[in-house]
This record gives sequence, structure tokens and C-alpha cells, in this order.
Amino acid sequence: MTQDKNIVQVDGHKDLPLHCPTQAAWNLHPRVFLDVVSTGSAKCPYCGTQYQLKPGTAPHGH
Repeated sequence: MTQDKNIVQVDGHKDLPLHCPTQAAWNLHPRVFLDVVSTGSAKCPYCGTQYQLKPGTAPHGH
């Protein structure tokens, strides 16, 4: 995962299933799982962080 101007780039093969907050910030709000595979992006309903699947990423097994 990399972060760029409020958009977190999600690497499909190692960052899925995606949840917010990430482990680095586990105490900010309740953990919520986000479906970034279906649409290519998702926004956290608690903190507004935008997650985007990296272009060309093919998730495996999710």
C-alpha cells in the first residue's frame, strides 16, 4: 500500500481483503472491510480515506 494525496494505492495480491483503518492506525475507528475489487476504488465511511486498486493489479483468490 502506498499513499498519495489522500488516495491509498492498494496492491491486490498482498493488501486484500482491504480494511480501514490499516494496522498502522488500528485505534482510529472501528474496522470496516472495503470492496475495492468490484469498482477499483472505495471510500471509508468513517474517515473518508480513499482507496484505489493499483492499475494493472489482478487480485488472486478474492
